[in-house]
Amino acid sequence: MKQIKLTGLVAAVFTPFYENGSINYDIIPGYAEKLINDGAYGIFVCGTTGESVSLTIDERKRILEAWCVAVDGKIKVIAHVGGTNQKDCVELANHAVSMNVDALGAIGPLYFKPSTVENLIEYYKPIAAAGNSIPFYAYHIPSMTGINLPMAEFLEKGSKEIPNLNGIKFTSNDFMEMMECINLEGGRFDILNGFDEMLLCGLSVGAKGGVGSTYNYAMPIYEGIMESFAEGDIEKAREWQKKSIDIVNVIVRHGGGTRGGKAVMKAVGIDCGNCRSPFAKFTDEEIKEVKAELKSIGFIK
Repeated sequence: MKQIKLTGLVAAVFTPFYENGSINYDIIPGYAEKLINDGAYGIFVCGTTGESVSLTIDERKRILEAWCVAVDGKIKVIAHVGGTNQKDCVELANHAVSMNVDALGAIGPLYFKPSTVENLIEYYKPIAAAGNSIPFYAYHIPSMTGINLPMAEFLEKGSKEIPNLNGIKFTSNDFMEMMECINLEGGRFDILNGFDEMLLCGLSVGAKGGVGSTYNYAMPIYEGIMESFAEGDIEKAREWQKKSIDIVNVIVRHGGGTRGGKAVMKAVGIDCGNCRSPFAKFTDEEIKEVKAELKSIGFIK
């Protein structure tokens, strides 16, 4: 398998719902068009932002199908196929391969957790093998999974067992570890920055791309960070990152990247609805508050 390096901004897309909790597939074509026009390098489908663990297997398949049709090969598609049930993950991976996605990604199991790197490798092996013709990314997000095993060791050992292990979606603020992973084996692996508010930190230790939820509605800010960094204008890059942090502070006050992010999406004109339980539904008053806060930081008029 030929290794790839994702060198741009990949939007971790939301799953849009109707008021009754069913999936609003009708939103996806326009949503995809916005991301394409904004310059997204790709999309990460049914990840944390997409509420993957709140979806059925059939729903996840249909959502991926809808996104593949909507982007029509214009941007990359990374299918997140991770979950707690390994067999379901393998089924999702087989389906994703049938949809000709560009790469697979998967979190580790959320309930019964691997206690060693070897355990994690064994868990991932059949999932990655289902897509052995395309790159596979481990999704490292210890704040959600509780799995915080040494990732450089995972790459070193895992690549011997998983031929298509291409890298990591690295959603951790341990930048020492990120740098170790980036520099491992002469820079062989593709390490994608996962925390939007820390993109500049990731770039500074060698990341070439990122996957993020706020890219859905603030792509120009992150393009500004990447362009300024590439030009060596660190002060300008910091200014752009500060704008990102201001937005992240708003979404954190309203439930974080998944819930708060959907409120921001509504504010910019793409109504993805509420999140599924256990997230609370938005009130009209809260949406007004979000819009007011976004206006106060100059993000919307």
